[in-house]
Amino acid sequence: MDNYEDLKRGERGAWLSIIVYILLATLKIVIGSLGNSDALQADGLNNTTDIIASVALLIGLKISRIPPDEDHLYGHRRTETISSLLASFIMFLVGIEVIWRSFLAFLHQEFATPSTLTAIVALFSGIVMYIVYLINNNLAKKVDSLAVKAAAYDNRSDAYVSFGTFIGISGAIIGITWLDNVTAFLVGLLIIYTAWKIFYDAAHTLTDGFDVRKIEAIHTIIADVPQVHEIRDIKARMNGNRIWIDATITVKADLNVAQSHAITEKIETAIRAAYPNAYTLVHIEPYFDSDDKVNSDQ
Repeated sequence: MDNYEDLKRGERGAWLSIIVYILLATLKIVIGSLGNSDALQADGLNNTTDIIASVALLIGLKISRIPPDEDHLYGHRRTETISSLLASFIMFLVGIEVIWRSFLAFLHQEFATPSTLTAIVALFSGIVMYIVYLINNNLAKKVDSLAVKAAAYDNRSDAYVSFGTFIGISGAIIGITWLDNVTAFLVGLLIIYTAWKIFYDAAHTLTDGFDVRKIEAIHTIIADVPQVHEIRDIKARMNGNRIWIDATITVKADLNVAQSHAITEKIETAIRAAYPNAYTLVHIEPYFDSDDKVNSDQ
């Protein structure tokens, strides 16, 4: 029985991101505006999209906890993947906005020298976001959630953006005034890149894409189970952070139902030992060796 404890733990990561993003976005936009830093303001807008993305993640995780019903027999876990997809769209739009604003600043030669405080805020934000990334990345590994993993990667990107913003602002302070706008432009590109990566992973999962290396590893696990003669087919797909595996194997035809069932249980146990979040359905077909074939013909 699924107690959804993994999803509950994933929600903690979403709440942590939301709280930190609200504080940092407010700080960056206010200080960036007062301190004449387009890069810091762009970084703040980036964090604003992250608030929306984290809220979408939180809603997705909560919906994912709804138990299976008559028209969702596999449950609602894919909702967390859909929330990642929606978050990527929001991030992409804001990335375009940041790039457009930096382009207009170049076009009109609107260069200003940022204050030292803006550089301090950018460096502080980078350190805080990297700590949040470490926390959420560790949580993503424990609950094996694509949505939490995407959030952690977004946290890491935000940390790098803030460190880059610090470098750009520092350059502008020492006299390279256009460097702040260049940094804002690069921040926009990084937002779009992160949005694309999250979109690709979510779309790959929603279209039943699956890691080929994991399929090969699962194939090896099944092949190593005693009395499995041949693996005729194996498929796998993700449902939230759950792996659903369908395998067709052959066993000796003279085995009775109880013996064949015992083999399927060994397969499920072996797979679950390597992938605790896996659910396996094994279809058994009879295998006839040469002697069995002769006997059946007689």
